[in-house]
Amino acid sequence: MTRHLITGLAAAAALTLASALPAAAEVEPGGWTSYSPSFTVQERGCGDVNNLTFMLTCSTTSGDQRAERRYATYSSGTRQFEGYFRITSQTGSRISLKQTFHGDEGPFFLLAVERGGRLYAVEDGHTVASGATVGTTVRVNTVHVVGGEHRTYINGSLKHTADSDSGDFYDKFGAYRTSSGAGPITVVWSGIKFWRK
Repeated sequence: MTRHLITGLAAAAALTLASALPAAAEVEPGGWTSYSPSFTVQERGCGDVNNLTFMLTCSTTSGDQRAERRYATYSSGTRQFEGYFRITSQTGSRISLKQTFHGDEGPFFLLAVERGGRLYAVEDGHTVASGATVGTTVRVNTVHVVGGEHRTYINGSLKHTADSDSGDFYDKFGAYRTSSGAGPITVVWSGIKFWRK
């Protein structure tokens, strides 16, 4: 009984110590605080959301086809998003997986995937990374300094930067047909985390 009591106390102490430590982000460590912003689920057209599985079930090349989570708006400071995605099936192409949206002004940064695994920035067309093929897990981090810079990391490596205006922004992820894209696609996200400073 004494041994079980000591083990229980040690476990409680470890939990207390862990909760007192600062949050350690995957990229750009130092000074981050974890938080959990609220979100709404967006399903339009042939989009379907089941927890963290996002599907576009049609090959329609027009209209609003989306299956996403839209997170709460922020307007100051530095924010970091982290998530892992794995495409489980894809016959479509040019599907946005992660967005940083600029309030009423529209999309600011869209990370999209082509059939074959090329990740690219929709706004400028630049290749961000390759290898996002069916069955492969990819880690995405975005660091956004409002009024400064937006940085995108793939599997821990900095791959894209863009200047950022001030204003209202929010994060979205899932599956969204770009203006030149079409489904079908199924993508599973996991390990979603947010930090700020």
